[in-house]
Amino acid sequence: MFDAIVRFSVRKKLFVGLTTLFLLIGGIYAMMTLPIDAVPDITNNQVQIVTVSPTLAPQEVEQLITFPIEIAMSNIMNVEEIRSVSRFGLSLVTVVFKESVPTLQARQLIGEQIQAVAGEIPPELGTPELMPVTTGLGEIYQYTLEVAPGYEDKYDAMELRTIQDWIVKRQLSGIPGIVEINSFGGYLKQYEVAVDPDALYSLNITIGEVFEALNRNNQNTGGSYIEKVNRAYYIRSEGMIDSLEDIERIVVTNRNGIPVHVSDVAKVRYGSAKRFGAMTIDGKGECVGGIAMMLKGANANVVTTELEKRVAQVQKMLPEGIRIEPYLNRSELVDRNISTVIRNLIEGAIIVFLVLIIFLGNVRAGLIVASVIPLAMLFAFILMRVFGVSANLMSLGAIDFGIVVDGSIVILEGILAHIYSRQFRGRTLTKEEMNAEVEKGAARVARSATFAVLIILIVFFPILTLTGIEGKYFTPMAKTLVFCIIGALILSLTYVPMMASFFLKREIKEKKVFADRFFEKLGHVYKKALTGCLHHIRLTVSVAFLALAASLWLFTRLGAEFIPTLDEGDFAMQMTLPAGSSLTESIEVSRLAEKTLKEQFPEIKHVVAKIGTAEVPTDPMAVEDADVMIVMKPFKEWTSASSRAEMVEKMKKALEPLSDRAEFNFSQPIQLRFNELMTGAKADIAVKLYGEDMAELYAKAKEAAGYIEKIPGASDVIVEQAMGLPQLVVQYNRAKIARYGINIEELNTIVRTAYAGEAAGVVFENERRFDLVLRLDYEKVKDLNLDKLFVRTTDGIQIPVSEVATIDLVNGPLQINRDATKRRIVIGVNVRDADIQQVVNDIQQTLEQHIQLKPGYYFSYGGQFENLQNAIDTLLIVIPVALMLILLLLFFAFKSVTYTLVVFSTVPLSLIGGILALWLRGLPFSISAGVGFIALFGVAVLNGILMINHFNEVRKSREYPMCTSRIIRISCPHLLRPVFLTGLVASLGFVPMAIATSAGAEVQRPLATVVIGGLIVSTVLTLLIIPVFYHIVNSTVMLRTGKLKKWFGLGLLACLAAGIPSGVHAQEAPQSISLNQALEMAVQHSPRLQMADTDLARIRATRGEVFEATPTEFSYSWGQLNGVQRKDKELAVTQSVGSLLTPFYKNALVNKQVQTGNLYKQLVEKEVKAEVKRAWAYYLYAWNLKDMYKQQSTLADKMQKAGEVRYKQGDISLLEKSMITTVASDMRHKLYQADEELKLAASRLQWICYADFPIAPDDNSIQLYPVSIDTISLSEIHLDYLQSQVHEKRALLNIERSRFFPELSVGYVRQNILPDKGLNSWMVGVSFPIWFLPQRSKIRQARFEMNKAQTQAEAQARELNLKVSELRASIRRYAESIRFYTTSALTEADNLMKTADAQFRESESDITQYVQSLNAALEIKKGYIEAVYQYNLAALEYELYHQ
Repeated sequence: MFDAIVRFSVRKKLFVGLTTLFLLIGGIYAMMTLPIDAVPDITNNQVQIVTVSPTLAPQEVEQLITFPIEIAMSNIMNVEEIRSVSRFGLSLVTVVFKESVPTLQARQLIGEQIQAVAGEIPPELGTPELMPVTTGLGEIYQYTLEVAPGYEDKYDAMELRTIQDWIVKRQLSGIPGIVEINSFGGYLKQYEVAVDPDALYSLNITIGEVFEALNRNNQNTGGSYIEKVNRAYYIRSEGMIDSLEDIERIVVTNRNGIPVHVSDVAKVRYGSAKRFGAMTIDGKGECVGGIAMMLKGANANVVTTELEKRVAQVQKMLPEGIRIEPYLNRSELVDRNISTVIRNLIEGAIIVFLVLIIFLGNVRAGLIVASVIPLAMLFAFILMRVFGVSANLMSLGAIDFGIVVDGSIVILEGILAHIYSRQFRGRTLTKEEMNAEVEKGAARVARSATFAVLIILIVFFPILTLTGIEGKYFTPMAKTLVFCIIGALILSLTYVPMMASFFLKREIKEKKVFADRFFEKLGHVYKKALTGCLHHIRLTVSVAFLALAASLWLFTRLGAEFIPTLDEGDFAMQMTLPAGSSLTESIEVSRLAEKTLKEQFPEIKHVVAKIGTAEVPTDPMAVEDADVMIVMKPFKEWTSASSRAEMVEKMKKALEPLSDRAEFNFSQPIQLRFNELMTGAKADIAVKLYGEDMAELYAKAKEAAGYIEKIPGASDVIVEQAMGLPQLVVQYNRAKIARYGINIEELNTIVRTAYAGEAAGVVFENERRFDLVLRLDYEKVKDLNLDKLFVRTTDGIQIPVSEVATIDLVNGPLQINRDATKRRIVIGVNVRDADIQQVVNDIQQTLEQHIQLKPGYYFSYGGQFENLQNAIDTLLIVIPVALMLILLLLFFAFKSVTYTLVVFSTVPLSLIGGILALWLRGLPFSISAGVGFIALFGVAVLNGILMINHFNEVRKSREYPMCTSRIIRISCPHLLRPVFLTGLVASLGFVPMAIATSAGAEVQRPLATVVIGGLIVSTVLTLLIIPVFYHIVNSTVMLRTGKLKKWFGLGLLACLAAGIPSGVHAQEAPQSISLNQALEMAVQHSPRLQMADTDLARIRATRGEVFEATPTEFSYSWGQLNGVQRKDKELAVTQSVGSLLTPFYKNALVNKQVQTGNLYKQLVEKEVKAEVKRAWAYYLYAWNLKDMYKQQSTLADKMQKAGEVRYKQGDISLLEKSMITTVASDMRHKLYQADEELKLAASRLQWICYADFPIAPDDNSIQLYPVSIDTISLSEIHLDYLQSQVHEKRALLNIERSRFFPELSVGYVRQNILPDKGLNSWMVGVSFPIWFLPQRSKIRQARFEMNKAQTQAEAQARELNLKVSELRASIRRYAESIRFYTTSALTEADNLMKTADAQFRESESDITQYVQSLNAALEIKKGYIEAVYQYNLAALEYELYHQ
C-alpha cells in the first residue's frame, strides 16, 4: 500500500501540486477565521440561580429560599455538584452538570424546577433567576465612566449610574457574543417619598395608607375608541406620575373635609436604593463602571474587536465631559499569549530548518522538509476550524515542528541514502530514472516511517479521553498536534517524494560537506562506544536499569502541582475588612489602598476596586469584601521588582499600614474567577470544614488557620468571613399583638417599608423607568427606633410598634455556605515557592494532630489540589493505556514479541532524561510535564523501529546468513544520521518553549523540558541499548529456537515491569506453623487483649482517688480583732478529712472493678483463641475442598482427552463428547472457585493471627476437634463476669450510703491580741447532711442500677444455657453425619469411582453412566468435608461457652 502511494505521488506530480495549492488556500482562510483566546475555558458546566431579597438576613435566606431551591435541584439528572451561598439579601445556588449535558438543556431543566419550587417561595421574598450564560473567561472588557476635568459638579454618582444603565449598557448589549453588561458602582436613581413619622402620627395616618395612595394614583388606562362621522378617536387616560410635583399633590386622605397631600406628611425627592456594592479607581474615590460578559463558547477576539468598535460609537453619544475608559481588556492578554506562541513557533521552525540544512548536507533536501512545516500547520488549522478548536496558548503552545517533520526526515533521508549510494555516483540520472530511484528509496523506509508516526499519534489519543479541567486544558493541545502530525504524515508520503523527484539535483556528485565530516567524526566516537557496550553487555544493561531506578527515586523528590500558574500580566487583590464593616468604610479603605499602590509603584496603570456585588450578582461578595484589579504595565517597564513574587511582597509591605483595617491577598484576574466558579473558593487550596453550627465551624476554622499559617509555602491564609454580622433583631410580643388585634404581616410590612423601602410603582422619563419608593425619612430614623413607627389597632387607635416589639443586638452569620446540601466554611490558602501537593500533605498532617472535631464535623480539600488529584487519577489510567497501544502497534509492525519488547525498552529508559531535566531545572511534576512524558513515549520508539527494521532488512538482504555482530557493525553507521537527526530536531524544536520567559511560557516550560531531556537521553541510549538487546536476542545459540526466544521475550517484559514502579509485589511463600503457635501469636499481638490490659492498668490507677481530702485552708488576719489596739494578728489552718467510711467503700469498688477487668481479659482471650481456631478450621476445609476438586479436575481432563479420541474413532456421539467437555470445564471452574476460597481463608488466618507474613497450617489433613458433651456446665468465666458486674453496682450503692456518715474536720489557730501574745487553740468539727433528700435519691438510683444489673446477668445466663443446649444438639447431628460418611459412604464412593473408571476404559459403560458415577462420588466427598467443617465450628462454639 505504501509503495502504491509513493508511486502515485511521484508519477502524478500535477495532481499532488494542485492538492497542495488547495491546502495552502484553505489553510490560510482557516487561519484567518480561527477563534482566538488566551487560554482554554476550563469552567465546568454550571448554571447559577440568584434570588435577590434585600430585606432578609442570611438565616432566612437559607431557610426560605436557598434550601427549597437546593432540594428541587437535587432531583435533576446528571448533576455533579450543588453548592450555595446565602448572604444578607442574596441567595446564589450553583448547579454543576456533567460536561456531556448541553448548556441550554441544563438551563431548561433548572428552569422547570424553578417553576415547580416558585410556589414555596413567597413572591415578596424575591424571584429565582438564572445568571447569564457565561464562564470564568466571560469578563472580557471592564471599563469606568470618566468625567473630564471641570465637569465634576455636573455629573454626580447617581447621574453617572443613570448614563451607564440607560445609554452605555443599552448600546453595548446588542453585540453578538455579549450576554450581559453588568453595571457597578454609583447610586441607582429612585423617586423617593421620605415620610415624616411625627406628621403621620399627628394626622392619624399610617404608612400603609400613604403606600395605597401612591399606588392608586400612578396609572394609565384606555377606553377603546369612539366613532364620529367617518373618524375613529382612540381614548386613553394619562394618570402616570411625571415629576416630583405630581407626587407631592397626591391626596392621602381627608381630615374634616381638608385633603391631606403627600407633601404634608413626606418629603418627595430623588433618592437611591440601598447599596450592596461600589466601585473605586486609582485612589480618587467612587466611580461608575461596567463589565462586559461574553457568551459561553463565543470568539473572544471577535467579540472584543466588535466591542471596541461599539465603544467608539457610544463615545460620540455620551453627554459632554464623559468618556468610557477601559481598564481591563482581554484582547491584550490574548495578544500577549498568541505572540508568545507565534514567536516560539517561528523560532522553532527556524531552528529545525537550520538543523536540517546543516545536518542533511543538502540545501534542497532541507528546503523540502522545511516546507512541510507550514503546510502541516495549515492542514491543522483547517481541522481545528472543522472540529471547533480555538487557537490559544495550549492548543498551539505544544506544537514541536521537530516531531512533526520526523516522518518527512526519515523518508527524505531514505531517498538521499539510496540516490547517493555507490552505484549512482558520478552519474546524471534521467527524469524517468530519478522518478524510479526516488520511488525505491522512499518505499524502503515508508513502512517504518508510517508506523513510527502512527505510534507518535496513538500516544496522544489517550489524552483526548481526559476529562475535567485537565481535559479542557490538554485536549485542544492533543487535537492540534494530532491534526498537525496527520497532515505531516500525508505530506511525507505524497508531497515529499514528489518534490524530491522534481527538485533534487539529478547529477550525483561525491562531494563531502560539513554534515558528512561531522557524522564521520561522530561515527568514530559512536563505533568505540558501541564496541565497548557489546563487549560488556551485562554491565551496559545493569547501568541502564540502575540509572532508571535512580531517576525513579529522584522522581519522588520532585514534588507536584496541578498546572503551572499562567502569568496574566495583571494582579487581582482580595481585600477583606472585619465582619460588620460598612460600605463607607470599605470605600475609604479601598481608596487608601489604591492611592498607596498608585503612588509607590510606577508600574501600575490602574487600580480598580469592585466592592460587594454588582447589579447581576455572579460573585456574591459582601460589602466587607472587594476584588481589586491591579492593571500593570508591560514587564519590561518594571523598575520596582524583578519578578512577580517580589512585586507581590513589596505591595504587601506597602499595604501594611492598613493591615489593622483590612486583609490583602493577591492572585490574578482569570485565576481568581476560575477558582471561584470551579470550587466556590478564591484560593489555590480550599480547606473545607463541614458541620452544622456556624459558630462552631467558624471557631474551628480560625483555630485551623492559625496552624496552617505556620506551614512553609502556605501564604494568604484567610478564613471565610462567616460570622460577625451585627443584626438588630425585632422581637414581637405575641400576647400583646393578640390583645391589640394586630398581625405579624402588618408589622413586618411597616418595618420593611420604613427602613428598606417599598416600591409603590414606577416613574417613566421617556424610555427610562425608575422605582417610586416609599420609606421613612432617614434623618428622622437614623437609629432603629420603634417609637417612631405606628400601627393601627382594630379600634382605630395608633400605637407605637415599641408597644408590641423589642430590639436586640446580636451577632449573626455573615454568610452561610452550603456544599452538597451541607453547611461548610472555607479556609483559603495560596501557595508560593512550594509545590501544592506537599503543602496539602503538611496541612492534612497538622490538622489531624492538633484539631479535635465534634462528631459530624470533618475536613475536605478542594481548589487546585482537588484538580491535581483528579488529574493524577486520570493519568494513572491514560499512561498505561498509551503504553499498551504502543506495544500493540509495535507488535503489528514486527509480528514478534521479542522485537516488540526490545523497541519498547526505550520507553522506560526515556524517563531518565525527562526526570533528570525536571530536577536540574527545579520544576515540580505537573500535568504539563505528564503530557510531556506521554509525547516522549511516542517519539522514543521511533528510532527503535528504524534500527530494528534496518537490522532485519540487512539480515534478509544477504544470500548467506550473517552473524549478529556483523549486522550491527554494517547497519549502525548508516543509522547514526537519521536517528541523530530525528532526536536532535525533535528536541531542538522545543528549545524556544523551554527557555521562553514571556506571557504563557509557564505552562509550556515543563512540557518542553521533559521532551528535550528525555529525547537527548533516549537518543543516546537507543543508539547503544537497542544494538545490545538485538545482539542478546539473536546471538545466543539457545535462543535461536522459537520457544526459547519467546521465553526470553517474557523475561525481558518482566525486567521492564521491574524497572517501572508498580503496586504489584511478588507473593511470599507461606510459613508453616502449628495451631499452638498460631494461638500464641494471636494472644501476643491481639489489640483487644492489649486494650484489656490497658483498661486494667487504668482501673488500678484509680486507687489514688480513694481518699479525697479537700484542700487545706490557710488564713491570716490582722487589725483590731478582739483587743483594744489595732495591731492584733491571727493565723488559722483548717483541714477537712471527709467521711472515714467512704474511702473504705471506694477501695472495695476498685477491687471489684479490678476483678471485673481480669475476668473481661480472660473472656477476650477465650474469644481470640476461638476466632483463631475457627479460621484454622476454615483453612483446612478450603484446602481439602481444593485438593478434592484438583483430583477430580485431573480425572475429568483425562476423560476429555479419551473422549476426543473415541469420538474420532466413531465410538461415541457428538452429544457424549460435548457432555465430557462440559463436565471437564465445570470441574476446572469449581477448582478455580476452591482456589479463590483457599486464598480468602489464608488471608483471614493471617489477619486473625496478626501475622506480618503469610502463614499456613503445618498439617492440612482433615481432622475433628475433640469435644465432650456429657456435662452441661456453663463457662465459669462468663458467669463470673456477669456476677462481677452486679458486685460493682452493689459497691456503688454502698458508696452512696456511706455519704450519710458524718465528715470530720480539724483546725489550729494562733493569735496575738495585744498585750497578750502566742494564744493557741485547736478545733475539731463534724458535718453531716441535714437536707438528706438529694442523697436519698442517689441511693435509690444506685439500688435500681444494681437490680437492673442483677436482672440482666440472670437473663444472659439463661440465654447462655439455651445456646449451649442448641450447640450440643448440633454436635450430635453432625457427628452422626460423619459416622455415616466414614463407615460406609466414603468407601462406597471410592469403589464406585474405581468400577466406573475400569468400565469406561474397557468401553463397558457409556458416557452418561460414567458422568453420573463421577458426580455421585464427588457429592459424597464434598458432603463429608462440609460435615467435618460444620462439626468443628459447632465444637469450637460449644467449647467457648461450656468450659
